[in-house]
Amino acid sequence: QVQLVESGGGLVQAGGSLRLSCAASGSIFSINAMGWHRQAPGKQRELVAAITSGGWTTYADSGKGRFTISRDNAKNTVYLQMNSLKAEDTAVYYCNADLLDFYSRRYDYWGQGTQVNVSS
Repeated sequence: QVQLVESGGGLVQAGGSLRLSCAASGSIFSINAMGWHRQAPGKQRELVAAITSGGWTTYADSGKGRFTISRDNAKNTVYLQMNSLKAEDTAVYYCNADLLDFYSRRYDYWGQGTQVNVSS
C-alpha cells in the first residue's frame, strides 16, 4: 500500500503565497513522475505542474512564472511553491505519483487533496 499525504493548503489573500507539500510512503521501489493537479468547483481536474525523478518539469500556462514545483527524492516528497496567487487559483489541489512497487508493478496514486482558497 502507498499513501500520499498533502499539506500546506489554506486561505490566503490575492498576491500572497502558499507552499504545498505531498509525501509518499509505503511499498515504494521508485517514483518516476510526481505532479500537482487542481479542481475548482464545477470544473474538470487539470494539471498544474509535474516533475520527473531527474528534475524535468512542466507547467500549465496558468502557473508559469508564479508556481515552482520541486521534489526531494530521498523523502519521496514533492512541493509546489505558489506565489502571486489569484482568486482563480482557488481549488482543491491533488498530488499524484507514478511509481513502481517492490514487485515492479506500476501504479498511479493520488492524494486526498488540500483546499486552497484565495480571497480577492
